[in-house]
Amino acid sequence: MYNPTDIVTTEAEVRAVIPGTIERQVRKVIDHIDDHIRVWIERSPFMTMATYSASGAVDISPKGDPAGFVKVLDRQTLAIPDRPGNHRFDSFLNIFETGRIGLMFMVPNRLEVVRVSGRATVVRDADLRASRAVEGKTPDFAIVVHVEEAFYHCGKAVIRSKLWEPDKALPIDGLPTYGRALKDHGNLDTPLEEVERLTEDNLKFRLYDE
Repeated sequence: MYNPTDIVTTEAEVRAVIPGTIERQVRKVIDHIDDHIRVWIERSPFMTMATYSASGAVDISPKGDPAGFVKVLDRQTLAIPDRPGNHRFDSFLNIFETGRIGLMFMVPNRLEVVRVSGRATVVRDADLRASRAVEGKTPDFAIVVHVEEAFYHCGKAVIRSKLWEPDKALPIDGLPTYGRALKDHGNLDTPLEEVERLTEDNLKFRLYDE
């Protein structure tokens, strides 16, 4: 295990290396969904959702659906449909304990991201869930987010990663399949071929069905 030798523990130590604060970066944070943030969320087909437990364990889950799957209910409120997943319910359990959430919205071929954070509640409001139906499938739950902070984040990370430049991506040869990783990490007795079949069926037939 690697043991760090020069640990940074205070803001002062950071400021000694990178002094000053860019005023526009501080002032860019707003406490609601304005028209700029709203249109970005409505065009986003993918986001990551971060939650944490009372003990400090952190979970970050990917969420994806047709663009606009996260509904802007009003200037302070978003609704996220819950789709079939791995049945671990890590995000739900964390929300039950702390009620805190952080979201990052991405739009293909745009370099920037939008970040939103606030308080979260798991709900079963029938009309709200019905409004988030896809392919006739209504989610069993939704996460309602009361927005406390929202802002645009610059595109440096996406530029450096070349995320939207697939012709510059590394080849995927040699990467383990999802089934291979599941079998090895779980020390499963199930033959690899069966695990691979189950993972493929999961992607083909369980996008909106349990």
